[in-house]
Amino acid sequence: GNEVRFRLDSRMPVLPHWPYCNAAKRFSSVVMTKTDWSTWNDLQWRRRMETFGDDDRPVLAAGPEGAVDTVCQLGELTDRGRETTLALGERLRHLYVDQLSFMPKIISDADMIYLRATPMPRALDSVQQSFVGMYPSSARTASFPPPTIITRAAADETLFPNERNCRRFSQLGRAFAQRTADRWNDSKEMDYLNSLISKWMPEGGQRVAVDSHPRLSGIMDTVNSTLAHGPKTRLPSPFYDPKGRDIIDKIGTEEWFSGYKESQEYRKLGIGALVGDIVTRMVGNAEGSGNDGLLEVAGIDGDLGKGRGGESGIKLALSGCHDTTLAAVLSSLGAFEGEKWPPYTSHIAVELFKDESIKTEDAMPTEPAPRQSFLGSSRKKTKPASLMMRKPTPELTAEEKAKLQGHYVRLRYNDRPVTIPGCKLPGNHLEGDETFCTLQAFKAIADKFTPRIWTDACVEGLDEPAFPISPEPAGF
Repeated sequence: GNEVRFRLDSRMPVLPHWPYCNAAKRFSSVVMTKTDWSTWNDLQWRRRMETFGDDDRPVLAAGPEGAVDTVCQLGELTDRGRETTLALGERLRHLYVDQLSFMPKIISDADMIYLRATPMPRALDSVQQSFVGMYPSSARTASFPPPTIITRAAADETLFPNERNCRRFSQLGRAFAQRTADRWNDSKEMDYLNSLISKWMPEGGQRVAVDSHPRLSGIMDTVNSTLAHGPKTRLPSPFYDPKGRDIIDKIGTEEWFSGYKESQEYRKLGIGALVGDIVTRMVGNAEGSGNDGLLEVAGIDGDLGKGRGGESGIKLALSGCHDTTLAAVLSSLGAFEGEKWPPYTSHIAVELFKDESIKTEDAMPTEPAPRQSFLGSSRKKTKPASLMMRKPTPELTAEEKAKLQGHYVRLRYNDRPVTIPGCKLPGNHLEGDETFCTLQAFKAIADKFTPRIWTDACVEGLDEPAFPISPEPAGF
C-alpha cells in the first residue's frame, strides 16, 4: 500500500516576469449559466499580467523576449513543474499499476484515491498533474465523475509546518533560526559566500547572512528555481558556484530542520498532527475500522461512506505539499541525517504491508505481502470507529495491540528506502530487513510527537524555554 507526499516542483521565485507558464493561455473556470443554479459550464480564458510602466501607466508584463501570454504569477507552478509532476504520476503508474498490479489499469471513479493539497495554488496544480500522470484520460472511463480533492483553510492546515497559525511553533522556529544565525553569520563559510555574491545584495551590498534581507534561505530558493529553468532568467554565475551552493544548503537545512531532530515539542507542533493522521489511517486499515479517508472523498452529492463505484476503502493517497513538509516528516522520524534540502518534485512514500501468514499474535513473519494502502482497507464491511488510532501505544489493550500484529511500515524517500532508528531495535522490524518497521513500533515512535489537540498545544508553553533541557533525539 502507499501514500505519496510530494513537494511542489519548479515555480517562479521572487523575480519578475518569467515566461514559463503556458497554462495561462488556457485557464478554465466553472460558471453558473442559469439563475436557478441548475446549469453550470466551463469558461475558458487566458491571463495576461499587468504592471506599472515607467511613468506609472499600466503596461503588460513581459518576459525577457517580450512574451506576454505565458508570464507567471509569483510562486506559480511553471511548465517545468507541470512536466516533472506529470512524470511523477507516470512513474507511480508504472510501479503500482504496471509492475505490482496494486492499482487498477482503468478506473470509473477515483473514490479509492485520497487526494489532498495545501491552500497554495501550485500544490493543487501539482496534485492534479500527478493524478493525470497516473491516470490519463485513456485510463478513465467516459462516465468518470470529478475526483474529490481535499483542502483545508490555512488556519487548519497541517500538510506543512504551519508557523503562521501556531504561536508556540513560531516562537520555536525563530529561536532555532537565531541560533543558526549566531553560529554561521561570522563564519569563514559566510565570508566565502559574501566574496561571491554580496555585491548583488540590496542596500548597497549588505552582508549576506542567515537573517539578511533577503534571507540566505531565500537566496537558496531563488538559485534553485532559476537553475531549473532557461538561461534568460538566470542569476550571475557566482550564485551557482558549487562550493557556495553546498554551504548555503548546509546552513539552510540546519536553520529549517534541526529543530525536528532535537526537540520533541518542535516535532509535535511542526509536523506531529500530519504524522498522527498518517498513523490514524494505517491503524484504521489494520483494525478494519473504516477510518481510511473514504468518508472524506467518496459519495454522490453529499452522501458519505461508500465510493461511487462501490469502493469500501482507500488504496492510495496523493498529497501535494512542500519541501518543508517532506524534510519535517523525515527529520522527525530520524531519517534525514546527512541529507540535502529536498530537490523539486521530491516525494516520500509511506507504505503499509500485511504479512498474510500471521494468524496469531505470536506467529513469526516470513515475507510481507503488499496490503491495500495504509490509508485503505481491503475489508468489505466497515466496523464502528474506535479511539484506537489516536490512543498512545502504552494505553492500548492487549486486544488492540494484537490487531497491529503482522503489519509493517516502510518509508521511501525519492524511491530509496530509509531506516527509522527506533525500528532497528530487536523486535521492531521484519527479520532480515530493518526498513520494514512493525506498525506497532512505528506508531509508538509517532505517538511521542503526535499532539492530542494541535490548536491547544500551539498556545501552551509560551513562556517556556525554546530549547529542550536534555537531548530528545528523533526516531525513537
